[in-house]
Amino acid sequence: MTRWLLPLVIALLPSVAGAQPAVDHHQHLFSPALAELLKVTPITAADLVRHLDDAGIKRAVVLSTAYSFSNPARKVQNDSDFVRADNDWTAEQVAKYPDRLIGFCGLNPLKDYALGELARCAKIPQLRRGLKLHFGNSFVEYHNPQHIEQVKRIFRAANGYGMAIVVHMRANTSQKMGRDEALLFLNELLPAAPDVPVQIAHLGGAGGVEPAIFDDALPVFVEAIAKGDPRTKNLWFDVTSVTANLRPENAERIVQRIRQLGLKRMLFGSDAAAPNNLPTMTWAAFRGLPLTDAEFRTIENNVAPYVR
Repeated sequence: MTRWLLPLVIALLPSVAGAQPAVDHHQHLFSPALAELLKVTPITAADLVRHLDDAGIKRAVVLSTAYSFSNPARKVQNDSDFVRADNDWTAEQVAKYPDRLIGFCGLNPLKDYALGELARCAKIPQLRRGLKLHFGNSFVEYHNPQHIEQVKRIFRAANGYGMAIVVHMRANTSQKMGRDEALLFLNELLPAAPDVPVQIAHLGGAGGVEPAIFDDALPVFVEAIAKGDPRTKNLWFDVTSVTANLRPENAERIVQRIRQLGLKRMLFGSDAAAPNNLPTMTWAAFRGLPLTDAEFRTIENNVAPYVR
C-alpha cells in the first residue's frame, strides 16, 4: 500500500463503521504446510473471522490456494498429495464457522489429476459450492490450444456439479494479456460453464491497474455486456486488490470500468488477511474511489448467488 494511501485509509476507517459489505467474496487461508511453502505466516479460520468482526463483515468466501503446490515453478514432488491435503484442511477450517465461511476447492486445471480432485471436492460439503482457478499460478497459456481444452474440461465439469467458478484470469505476468486473450476467455471458456456464476477476480488483472487489462481486456466484456451477450448472463467481477499501489490518476479509470461493466456485477473482496491487507484496510481503501454513495451501497449489498 503506497504511502499516500495509508493516511487516506486511516482517515476513512471511522467513516465506514456503519457501511460495510455484506460479504467478502475473495479470501484465503494459509495452512501450515502452505505457509512454509510460500514463506508467509499461517492464517486460520479463527484469524479470518476475527478480522471480519473488526470490519463488521458477516460472511466470507474462502478460496483454497491448494493450487500453489502444483505451480510448475515450485517443483513440488507428489504435488497431488499436497493439493488434496490443503483442500481438506481448508474444508476443516471452514467447517468450524459454518454460518460465516464458505469454502471453494482449489486446483491447477492443467494437471492430469484435476478432474479427479474436482470430483472429490464436489462431494465435500464445505467445498462443493465452488472452484478457484488461478491461471497465472498454474501457467495457463491462452494461445496453447491444449491448455484451453484442458481448462474447458474443468469448466464443463464444474458446471455439471453446479459449482461456481472464481478465476484469476490473468495469465502469468510474462505473457501478454489483452484483447485477444479476453476474447478467448469469452468465446471458448465462458460457454463451457453456462449455468453457474463465473467470477473474474481482481477486475481481470493481478491487482492494481494494468493498462493492458483496463484498456484492452476489460473492454471485451464491456462490449459483450452492452450487447446483452447471453454468455455474460452469469458473469461477475470482484474488485479485490484494485486499489493496490493506486495512483490518483488511476482512480477514475477503475470507476469508469466498474460503471461500464455494471454495478450489480461487482463483488467486494479483500484477498488474504495479511497484516497490511486486513479487510478494514481494503474496504476503507476501496471507499476512497470516486464512486457515489448510492454506488457504494450497491456494491456493499451485492451477494453472489453461490452465497445465498
